[in-house]
Amino acid sequence: MPTNDTPTRIRPDSTQRRFDVAICGGGLVGASLALALARLDLKVALLEAAPFGRSDQPSFDDRTTALSNGSRRIFEGLGVWPLIERDATPIRRIHVSDQGRFGFARIDAAQQGLEALGYVVINRVMGAALWRRLGETNVTVFAPARVTAAEAASGSRAIHCELDSGPAVLEARLVVAADGARSVVREAAGIGAQHWEYDQVASIANVFTQRFHDHVAYERFTPSGPLAMLPMSEGRVGLIWTLAPQVAAEVLELADAQFLERLQAAFGFRLGRLTRVGVRHRYPLSLTRADAHIAERLAVIGNAAQALHPIAGQGFNLGLRDAASLAEVLADARRDQADGFDPGEQPVLERYRAWRSADRQGIVRFTDGLVRVFTQPFGPVKLLRDVGMLAFDLMPPAKNLLSQLSLGAAGKIPRLARGAPL
Repeated sequence: MPTNDTPTRIRPDSTQRRFDVAICGGGLVGASLALALARLDLKVALLEAAPFGRSDQPSFDDRTTALSNGSRRIFEGLGVWPLIERDATPIRRIHVSDQGRFGFARIDAAQQGLEALGYVVINRVMGAALWRRLGETNVTVFAPARVTAAEAASGSRAIHCELDSGPAVLEARLVVAADGARSVVREAAGIGAQHWEYDQVASIANVFTQRFHDHVAYERFTPSGPLAMLPMSEGRVGLIWTLAPQVAAEVLELADAQFLERLQAAFGFRLGRLTRVGVRHRYPLSLTRADAHIAERLAVIGNAAQALHPIAGQGFNLGLRDAASLAEVLADARRDQADGFDPGEQPVLERYRAWRSADRQGIVRFTDGLVRVFTQPFGPVKLLRDVGMLAFDLMPPAKNLLSQLSLGAAGKIPRLARGAPL
């Protein structure tokens, strides 16, 4: 989290109440958007419910995120990558297998002409870097700020929130909902969401292994759900173990030795003996998809737009492309309209909606389809997916196509994700 030497101007300005853009939600995606917009000479506010500097900010925890190459480039463009590069572990290869079956698939970065297929970073490391960079901008950060409503007004939206100093009302010509799957701001704008429970829980922990991970990310499909081992710094691997809720409750209560024994039986010995496990956490898994991504003077990004199963590690990367795309739309509109620029006018929002549609739909279908195929218990389906994985392992064009997911499923790729400036 932010250190004591973070510039104090990140504290709220007690007099400023009118903004061009107000971002509700200071998690990884919302903070990234704020950094991007800070370059556009706009009055930008960022509202975050957790107190500034608190290590228990929900987005900045010990979970790991697999950053795609496109996300790395976005962070480079925002000046964040130099702060996290030392703690980012490259993924050189991906190995996918099906427990108790013969199918497997492998993807190698070198064969794709890439330095890495992605990078594994702890969320709190990214959070600290983002907030440190925010401290070097003129973005006005309100934290803690609990948003209770965001109603349309004449030429703006009025954001009702609770600050340390008491109730306050902010106004912004454009409000961005970046406040998570249960978004208050999205719902206040009358945008509903479809929500599906997978009846699965992700068990999260850091695990030490007998053998070095050699920068390989393992995805193993078990009868209870996918099990991922992601390479991390200091020779650790980040475990994401999907289990039925009742099984997860039982497993997480085991002593360390028994937990490792159970995990070893599910994962196998590709990393030798599993020697030590850190603190364990659990997170229920679901799919949330917003019914719309814009409303009057409102844009929806990140988990407020779509919250995905972690099976393919696409959720944060998709949300970060939301932020990069919205920032690019606003930057282009500002250049085109000069003095008459209005960030919340409908044609600007329509360009954002149209741009993001194909990428969102493609990633949601891909992720949800993987969950359903690899939790299907029927023998014929298992045989087909084993044959499919073996065929994939032998088909370079299929691997090339999958590696392109690191930039987006479909449609235009944001300039920041291509390494170009806004």
